[in-house]
Amino acid sequence: MKAWDIYTGDIYGPHPCVLISCQARIDAKPQVVVLKCSSMKPGRERLPKNNEAILDQEDGLDWRTLCRCDLLFTVEKSSLSFRRGNVSLERRREIARKLVQGLAIAGL
Repeated sequence: MKAWDIYTGDIYGPHPCVLISCQARIDAKPQVVVLKCSSMKPGRERLPKNNEAILDQEDGLDWRTLCRCDLLFTVEKSSLSFRRGNVSLERRREIARKLVQGLAIAGL
C-alpha cells in the first residue's frame, strides 16, 4: 500500500477510497486515513462542489468519481481491498488544497 493509492473500502457500502495517510503510518500502523469517493455512472454525472475533486480513468477508475475532500475516515488497512489505481500528481495537489480549505486549516 502506498499513499495516494485508490482502494475499495466499506464506508457506508463499497466505495473508492483514496489513501491519504503518510507513508510512514501506512507502513507501521493498522489504521489509515482515507477520503471516501463516489462513482458517477454515465447519466448521473454532475460538476464537483468546492469541497470535491474529480478522479477518472487517468487515476485508474472506470467512471468519473467524486472525491470528497472535507471529511476524513480512519479505517483498518485490512478492510481495504482491490487496488483500483493511483491519484495523478496534478490531482494530488488539488485534493491537498481542498483538504486544507475544507478543514479550515488555512484559517489558523
